Amino acid sequence: MTRTLSFISSLYLFWLLLSGMYSPFLLVAGIGCSLFVYLLAWRMGPIDREGFPVQLAWRALVSYFPWLIKEIFKSAWDVSRRIVDPRLPISPTLVEFVPSQKTALGLVIHANSITLTPGTISVEVEPGRFLVHALTAEGAAGLAGSEMDRRCTELEGKA
Repeated sequence: MTRTLSFISSLYLFWLLLSGMYSPFLLVAGIGCSLFVYLLAWRMGPIDREGFPVQLAWRALVSYFPWLIKEIFKSAWDVSRRIVDPRLPISPTLVEFVPSQKTALGLVIHANSITLTPGTISVEVEPGRFLVHALTAEGAAGLAGSEMDRRCTELEGKA
């Protein structure tokens, strides 16, 4: 029931955010559309613990997302400096490492976190194997056993 209500609420809030108009008709139409989309999604089956991981929401919002945003800004600053200053090295590197996540949800969170961080892209993701392209050799060396890996595993473990 919690998953259902949070899914419908998320859809409705997204509707309100995109609409920008709050007449009674549109407010009711938003509820109707949110319920309709929920019924379609329920019939297709993606609203499960992995498709809509509401159980991770609080921990992710409080601890993981603030840390990830900080890392994204730090990486963006580093990449910007490397673009502007020709003395800073750019050495594109592919690195393969073994992530510590055990579930598909944990692997997806980790792979997407890597890709969101400027200067790195998850190229291949398999259970027990990540292939990542990094802008620098230093960035590639810091992926295996990283703080991101530890935090994703911690978030996954509490699922």
